[in-house]
Amino acid sequence: MENREKFASRLGFILVSAGCAIGIGNVWKFPYMCGMYGGAAFIVMYLIFLAILGLPILVCEFSVGRGSGLGMGKAFDKLEPKGSKWHNLKWISVLGSFLLMMFYTMVGGWMIYYAYLEAAGKLSGLDADGVAGVFSNMLSQPQTMMLWTVIAIVISFAVCIMGLKNGVEKVTKVMMIFLIILMFALAVNSLFLKNASAGIKFYLVPDFTVIKKNGLGTMIFAAMSQAFFTLSLGIGAMEIFGSYLDKKKRITGEAINIICLDTLVALMAGFIIIPACFSFGVQPDSGPSLLFITLPNLFNNMKGGRLWGTLFFIFMSFAALSTIIAVFENIIAMFMDMLGWSRKKSVGINFVLITVLSMPAVLGFNLLSNVQPLGEGTGIMDMEDFLVSSNLLPLGSLVFLMFCVRKNGWGFENFIKEANEGEGVKYPKWLRAYMQYVLPIIVTVIYLKGYYDTFAAKGNNILIPWMCFAVLLLLVIFGISLFTGKKKKSK
Repeated sequence: MENREKFASRLGFILVSAGCAIGIGNVWKFPYMCGMYGGAAFIVMYLIFLAILGLPILVCEFSVGRGSGLGMGKAFDKLEPKGSKWHNLKWISVLGSFLLMMFYTMVGGWMIYYAYLEAAGKLSGLDADGVAGVFSNMLSQPQTMMLWTVIAIVISFAVCIMGLKNGVEKVTKVMMIFLIILMFALAVNSLFLKNASAGIKFYLVPDFTVIKKNGLGTMIFAAMSQAFFTLSLGIGAMEIFGSYLDKKKRITGEAINIICLDTLVALMAGFIIIPACFSFGVQPDSGPSLLFITLPNLFNNMKGGRLWGTLFFIFMSFAALSTIIAVFENIIAMFMDMLGWSRKKSVGINFVLITVLSMPAVLGFNLLSNVQPLGEGTGIMDMEDFLVSSNLLPLGSLVFLMFCVRKNGWGFENFIKEANEGEGVKYPKWLRAYMQYVLPIIVTVIYLKGYYDTFAAKGNNILIPWMCFAVLLLLVIFGISLFTGKKKKSK
C-alpha cells in the first residue's frame, strides 16, 4: 500500500473540506427556506442548530479520520475494541458514497452543460417557455445527459489520480478561491438591481407573521434539517480528510472554520438569487427549477445577462465538482485501505464503476421514466436521493456519534484526546452527556421525520410499511452500538 499523504497546508484542508460541504443545496434550497420561514429568524435558528448539531458530529468524523489515519474502509477496524462489530457499519459509508455519486455526477454535468449554454449564447433571446424547453429537452435526451455526466466524472477522477497534494488539494483550492470571488461578484451585481432592497428585506428581515403562518415548530425542524444535511455528514466524506490531517491544530477550530465557510456560501447565494427574483417580479423557487428555468430567465432580462449567467453556472460547476472530487477521494481511499490497491488502480476501477452506476439516474428522465420507485411522479434519482439523504446520512452520522461516545466503541476519552490534540479551540468535555443521550435522539427524530414527510401523503398503507423499515434500520444501528463487544474502560 502506498504511503499515506498529508495536506500540504492548513488552508488546503479547510478549503477541500468546505468544498465537500458546499454543494448545490446551498444554492437551490437555503435562500428559498430563509424567505419561506421568516428571513433572519430562520437564519438565527439555522446557526444555532449548526453549532449544537452539525459541529459535534463533524468533530467526531474528523477525529475518527485523524485518530485512525485511515479512510472508512479500515478506520473502525483500527479503533474499535477487539471482538466488537463496529467495522460492519463501515458499509453505510461505502454505500452512501456510491449512491450519492450515482446521481450527483449527473447534476454536476448539468451545471457544466449550462455554463456552456450560457457562454455560447444558446439561452439568449429565449422567452420563458423557450428556457423551460431547453431544460426539458436536455432531460429527454439520454445522449446529452450521458455526455455531460461522463465529462463531470472524467474531470473529477483526473484530479484525484494526481494525488492528494498535487490533485485534490491544489485543484480544489483554486476552484474554491474562484468560487468565492465569483460569488461576491454575482452578489454585488444583484444588490444593484432595481428593487433589490425588497428582496433583501424578504431575505433578512424577520417576518413573524410568516413564522406564525407556517408554525414555529415547522420552522425549527426546517432549520434543524438544513443544518444537519448541509455538511454532508455520515458517509465518510469528511472523515477521509481528517485522515490526511496533521496534529498541529485542534479539530474543533478547524471544523468551525469549515462551517463558517459553508454558511457564508449559503448566505451569499441568497444575496445572489433573491434580490434578482424581486427585481424581475419572479417568485424564488426551490430545487432544479430555480437553477435551470427561473435564473436563466432572469439572466436573459438582465443587462450583461449572458456574462452573469456564464459566471453563475461556472460558480455552480465549481460547487458541484468540489463535492464530487471529495467523495471520489473517499471512495478511492476506501479501496486503497481495504484492498491495498494503488491510487491508479483504484481510480481506474472506480471510474468504470461510477460511470456505469450513474446511468440509471440519467435514463430515469427518459428511457426509464416509467420506473417510479417512490410512487407516481418520482424517478430513479428521487429514490437514490431518498436513500442517501433520508437514510445513509442520518444513520451514518448516528454511527460516528455513537462510536465516539460509547465505552464499547472508541470511547469518549479517546475521542476527546484526539479532538483536543494540538493548538486552538478545545472541544468541551462537559458536552459528554449531551452527545451520549440528547444528540442521538435529535438525529433519530430527524431521520424518522424524513420518512414521515416522504410517505405521509401517500396513505397509511404505504406510510406504515416504510416507517417499520426505518425503525428496523435504527434497531440494527442501536443493536450494534449498544450491545457489540465488551464495554472497555477508557484510557
